[in-house]
Amino acid sequence: MASFVTEVLAHSGRLEKEDLGTRISRLTRRVEEIKGEVCNMISKKYSEFLPSMQSAQGLITQVDKLSEDIDLLKSRIESEVRRDLHVSTGEFTDLKQQLERDSVVLCLLKQLQEFSTAIEEYNCALTEKKYVTGAQRLEEAQKCLKLLKSRKCFDLKILKSLSMELTIQKQNILYHLGEEWQKLIVWKFPPSKDTSSLESYLQTELHLYIEQLHKEEKTPMPPISSVLLAFSVLGELHSKLKSFGQMLLKYILRPLASCPSLHAVIESQPNIVIIRFESIMTNLEYPSPSEVFTKIRLVLEVLQKQLLDFPLDTDLENEKTSTVPLAEMLGDMIWEDLSECLIKNCLVYSIPTNSSKLQQYEEIIQSTEEFENALKEMRFLKGDTTDLLKYARNINSHFANKKCQDVIVAARNLMTSEIHNTVKAVQLFYSVRNIFHLFHDVVPTYHKENLQKLPQLAAIHHNNCMYIAHHLLTLGHQFRLRLAPILCDGTATFVDLVPGFRRLGTECFLAQMRAQKGELLERLSSARNFSNMDDEENYSAASKAVRQVLHQLKRLGIVWQDVLPVNIYCKAMGTLLNTAISEVIGKITALEDISTDDGDRLYSLCKTVMDEGPQVFAPLSEESKNKKYQEEVPVYVPKWMPFKELMMMLQASLQEIGDRWADGKGPLAAAFSSSEVKALIRALFQNTERRAAVLAKIK
Repeated sequence: MASFVTEVLAHSGRLEKEDLGTRISRLTRRVEEIKGEVCNMISKKYSEFLPSMQSAQGLITQVDKLSEDIDLLKSRIESEVRRDLHVSTGEFTDLKQQLERDSVVLCLLKQLQEFSTAIEEYNCALTEKKYVTGAQRLEEAQKCLKLLKSRKCFDLKILKSLSMELTIQKQNILYHLGEEWQKLIVWKFPPSKDTSSLESYLQTELHLYIEQLHKEEKTPMPPISSVLLAFSVLGELHSKLKSFGQMLLKYILRPLASCPSLHAVIESQPNIVIIRFESIMTNLEYPSPSEVFTKIRLVLEVLQKQLLDFPLDTDLENEKTSTVPLAEMLGDMIWEDLSECLIKNCLVYSIPTNSSKLQQYEEIIQSTEEFENALKEMRFLKGDTTDLLKYARNINSHFANKKCQDVIVAARNLMTSEIHNTVKAVQLFYSVRNIFHLFHDVVPTYHKENLQKLPQLAAIHHNNCMYIAHHLLTLGHQFRLRLAPILCDGTATFVDLVPGFRRLGTECFLAQMRAQKGELLERLSSARNFSNMDDEENYSAASKAVRQVLHQLKRLGIVWQDVLPVNIYCKAMGTLLNTAISEVIGKITALEDISTDDGDRLYSLCKTVMDEGPQVFAPLSEESKNKKYQEEVPVYVPKWMPFKELMMMLQASLQEIGDRWADGKGPLAAAFSSSEVKALIRALFQNTERRAAVLAKIK
C-alpha cells in the first residue's frame, strides 16, 4: 500500500514539473513575440513616426498580463523547489533560470513602456505649458533610456532612435522655456551702440513680468518660478542665471557704482516691475560708498523679492522640497566682479589723503559691513568677510599707498613746472642733507632693540642704508644744474654721507649675524661634544641639537626671503651654515675614541645636515628658481667639502682612507691636515699593523 502511494505521488510530481516546463516554454515564446511587437512598435513610432497609440495600449495590457503570470510561476517554482529539492533540484533550477531570463526581457519591455508613457505625458504637459511637469517626464524618460543602454542585449538601432527622440524633445522644451524667459525678463536698450554714456544708461530698463496674463496673446503665461524650476530640472539653470547675472552687472550694477549722479528707480505697475535710471545733479567727482551701497541694495532687494525668492524642488524621486537659495547662486556668479567694481570705482577714491581724516573713514567701514550683512540676509552672500570688507578695513596700507602716490604726483607736477627753476634751492638743499643726517642718527637709536632682536628688520634696515648710499653717490650731480649758482661750484654733493650709511647698514647686519652665530653655537653646545653616541641619551641630545640648528637656519632663510639681495642672502646663509658645520667637524675630529656604533650614528647625523643643509638656500619665493642656488652650496660654504670627506672617513676602511690621502695630493689632504687625519684614524681604528702602516703614509 505504501509503495503504491509513493508511486502515485512521484507520478504527480513529474506531471507538475512537465506542466511547469510546458507553461514556461509557452511563456518564453510569448515573451519573444511581444518583444518583437514592442520593438516593431517603437521602431515605427520613433524611427518611421507612424501613429500607433492603440496598438501600444494593447501591448501594455499584454505585458502586464505576462508579468502577472511570470510572478505566479516564479512563486510556484520556488515552493516546488523547496518541497522537492532532494529529488529534482537540477530540473527546477533550469526552469527558474529560464524564467529569470524571460523576466529580464520583460523588464526591458517595461522600461520601453515607461519611456513611451513619459514622452506622451511630456507632450501633453508641453501643450498645456506645464513646463515643470514636462521637464520631470523628460528626466524620467532619460532614466529609462539609461537603464536600457546598460543592458547589452538590446537592439542598438532602437536605442539610437530613442536617444535622438529624447534629444529633440529636450531641445524643444528648452526653446519654449527660452521664449517664455524672454517674455518674463525683458531688457530695453537705447538705439545707439554706445552703452557706456550717461544718456544710454538713462534709456536702459529691466522689466520683470510677475503675473500670468500676457496682453498681446491673451493667454496665461507661466510664472517666473515655474520657468526657473523647469530650467533647474533640465540642468540649465546655472547657465541661464549666469547670463542674466552678467547683463545685470554690465547694464545696472556697474553704472550705479561708477556714476555719482545715477540713481535706480523702481516702478511697480500691474503685472510688471520696472527697474530704470534717473540722473540727479551732484558736485561729487566720484560716488560715495554709502550711497552706492544703498542704490545696489535697492536693486538686489527687488530682484530677490520678485525673481529669486522661491524654493527649488531638487529631489524629484522622493518628492521632497529642499530650499535652494537662487539669490546665493546669482551672488556666487557676480560677487567677485561686483566687489572688484566697487573697489575700483568707489572705495579707492574714498581713502583719505590726510591723517586727520582717518577717523572719518570708520563710517565707510561701517557702511561696508552693513551692506554685506544686508546681502547675507537676502542670501546673496554666504560665509565670512569678503574681499570688499577686507579692502575697506585695510585702511592703513591704502592710506600709505595713496600718500606715496600723491607725493609722486606732486613731485612730477613740480618737476614739469617752469616756475620752480626761479626758486632758490639753498635752504632746500641743506634741508635734504639734514633729513639724511636725521635718518642716520635717529633710526638706529630709536629702533635699536628691534634691530637686534628681529632679523627681518635688520635686513630691511641694511637694504635701506645701502639704497640711500647708492643714490647719494649721484644725487648731487643729478640736480646740480637746477640748483642755485652758489651750490654749483662743487659743494652740492652728498658723497661725503655715503661711507656713513654703508657702515650703518653693514654694522647692523653684522651684529645680527653675530647674534645668529651665537644661537647656533649655543644649540650645538647641547650635543655633548658628539661623544659616546652608543648611549641613547647622548645620541638623542646630539640629534636634537642638529635638528634645532637646521630649523633655525630654515626659519631665518624664510624671514630673509625676498628681502635681501640674492648675493647677500646666499653669502649670509652660507656663512651661518659654515659656522655650524665647522663646529660639528671640530667636535668630531677632537674625539679620541669612536666605536663602530658611534661612527654609524655620527654618520647618520652628518647625513641629515648634508641632505637638509642645501634647503636653507631659498632666496626667492618661487621654489623652482631656488634649485640653482641649492646646487651651489660648496661655493657659499667653504667647509662643505671637508664635511663630506669627514662623512666618508666615518664609513671608510683604512685602505680607502689611504687612497683618498694619495700622498698628500688627494681630496682628503685638501680637506684636512695630516695631524687631523691621523687623529681620526687613531680614534676610528684599533692599534694594528695595518693602522700603523697607513699612519706612516700620512705625512
